Amino acid sequence: MASALRSSILRHIRVPLSRTLIVNGSKTTAVRSMSSHGDDHLDKQEVINRVLDVVKSFPKVEPSKVTPDVHFQKDLGLDSLDNVEIVMAIEEEFKLEIPDKEADKIDSCSLAIEYVYNHPMAS
Repeated sequence: MASALRSSILRHIRVPLSRTLIVNGSKTTAVRSMSSHGDDHLDKQEVINRVLDVVKSFPKVEPSKVTPDVHFQKDLGLDSLDNVEIVMAIEEEFKLEIPDKEADKIDSCSLAIEYVYNHPMAS
């Protein structure tokens, strides 16, 4: 709970840094905004699209049934091994490692999207 709250707060913190530069003889002020996620943190829509693409590309899934709210077992008829394979494919897609304890909880697109979106190392 605390780490989710921390991630949520840090996602919105921006610390402006400014520096005066001399370019072609004239002074210019450069401003750079920093956050805990850097400039490359994924936006939510990108995470949604990529998670849905991973699930749609799974061999046992009918792509037309995949939505952000779809449950892997109840809606798509997948078994627990399929669930593990989808989570592994999501790890590969976003270049992150999901601990087994957390991976066991991811049984729908919505939970996968939230996990990846809140993970500071997802890329």
